[in-house]
Amino acid sequence: MENAKELSFENEACRKTYWHSCSHVMAQAVKRLWPEVRLAIGPAIDGGWYYDFQSPFAFTAEHLEQIEAEMRNICKEKLPLERFELPRAEALAFMQAEPFKLELIRDLPEDAAISFYRQGEFVDLCAGPHLDSTGRIKANAFKLTACNAAYWRGDSKRETLQRIYGVAFPKKEELDACLARIEEAKKRDHRRLGRELGLFLLLEEGPGFPFYLPNGMVLKNTLIDYWREVHKRYGYVEISTPMMLNRGLWERSGHWQHYKENMYTTVIDETDFAIKPMNCPGGMLVYRAEPHSYRDLPLRVGELGLVHRHELSGALHGLFRVRCFTQDDAHIFMTWDQMLDEIKNVIRLFDEVYSVFGLQYQIEVSTMPEDHMGEVEVWDFATETLKKACEEMGKSYVINEGDGAFYGPKLDFHISDSLGRTWQCGTIQLDMQLPERFELSYIGADGEKHRPVMIHRVVFGSLERIIGVITEHFAGAFPLWLAPVQVKVLPVTDRAAAYAEELCRALDRSGFRAETDRRSEKLGYKIRQAQAMKVPYMAIVGDRDLERQTVSVRHRSGKDLGAMSLDAFTALLQEERDTKAIR
Repeated sequence: MENAKELSFENEACRKTYWHSCSHVMAQAVKRLWPEVRLAIGPAIDGGWYYDFQSPFAFTAEHLEQIEAEMRNICKEKLPLERFELPRAEALAFMQAEPFKLELIRDLPEDAAISFYRQGEFVDLCAGPHLDSTGRIKANAFKLTACNAAYWRGDSKRETLQRIYGVAFPKKEELDACLARIEEAKKRDHRRLGRELGLFLLLEEGPGFPFYLPNGMVLKNTLIDYWREVHKRYGYVEISTPMMLNRGLWERSGHWQHYKENMYTTVIDETDFAIKPMNCPGGMLVYRAEPHSYRDLPLRVGELGLVHRHELSGALHGLFRVRCFTQDDAHIFMTWDQMLDEIKNVIRLFDEVYSVFGLQYQIEVSTMPEDHMGEVEVWDFATETLKKACEEMGKSYVINEGDGAFYGPKLDFHISDSLGRTWQCGTIQLDMQLPERFELSYIGADGEKHRPVMIHRVVFGSLERIIGVITEHFAGAFPLWLAPVQVKVLPVTDRAAAYAEELCRALDRSGFRAETDRRSEKLGYKIRQAQAMKVPYMAIVGDRDLERQTVSVRHRSGKDLGAMSLDAFTALLQEERDTKAIR
């Protein structure tokens, strides 16, 4: 008997089959309602499915409601899903009215099996698999969640399509829970919170190029200070390499041949230059600039480098996908026998950093791709070393077959936020190729030259991405050590205003970010405003506090901590800040 879990919605393959079938039901509903609409593609994705359409009108919320109603009809009709194949010429004739399907068929290899799925009057070009009947889909447990623009095949030079997203579950209770999470995610959207909390702006004048506001700069610089403090303890040195370097460097690294379309280029003194899309080649030049001995290794070199990549406009998404970002890179140069310990050391660092934010993670081991460089035996050794490092650190992992970089296998760290969503941030990549391309060497104990092995690794991924992740993770209510404004001092009366300013200065001298709200507004309004700005603590001072030289402390959660001396309040803040407590 097969394992029941293998045939349940908990199994990813079963879940994706269910959602893929839902995408066909949605496409059938659209074609029933508007036959003039043309079909593109409709895959299952993490968290649901989407289908792309070319339509003479823009889909609205009212259209989505109509589609949902027709989808329910199709589910109730219990139409069987039947697979069949056609020879290429017949397939092209069959799909004559669907230009996007014709293009997909023409792009298939000559000997490919061209398969279709039929459900009632609706037929779609598809490799499958699918459920056996539309009746398997719970008619009251799906929801169309969004619609936005998308380019055909992700190419901004091609047709603009409309992408409708949906989600479905075997039980309505599961759908309701999912929709509740979606609503909560909307409230936590870092793009909205970024504006409301004065963190950053995303403007039409610079798509994909974020503007940091004063509060955002405090947050960013606090993260940088923490990054530097952690890396110093783990034995890293820090460098900075130029933002723009000449074509010869990028040809040597391979980026000019393989990544040029994502690079911003210019000409200086009749020589091609590129703004760096990554820090690695500059790091190679720094290592090569002076001789190294085996006694120098491992050499751990960090860089907070500003990089630029030309991302398609349709792929931009808040701080998660931008064109300009600060990558928290580090490169570790080592001998082969140091590889295992260095990987474990990086995992320890990742553990420390992610735990400070209360973030859990899962590890993927990405193995050798088909277009790899180097000997298979070297790849096997490197991959087994990554696995062994995880095992010796007590970390579980899954294999992501064939998804390593062309120059070496890697560990990808997928962190989970407070809503259970996953984000790929940290990565540890072994590289046996760039040291070869740049002819890096060290003098071994035998007095001979040897080639070092290199690790590329990022823990945040980028400052922009981690700011987006933790903004949504904490819903903007950052822990005290990260909060742009840590204390809001609220005088109740004009008589207490001078005392409030004195308290604010004292907190500032103690290293806390404090502001005084002296507006002529009611205290309740000021408290609500401070809570809306997610300020961790409010220090309320009235006539009694002035008389007793105390401060009445209130937490942003609404908890009243009562009156206390300034020294007691400062001690409370220091303990919470220094331990980086999450409250």
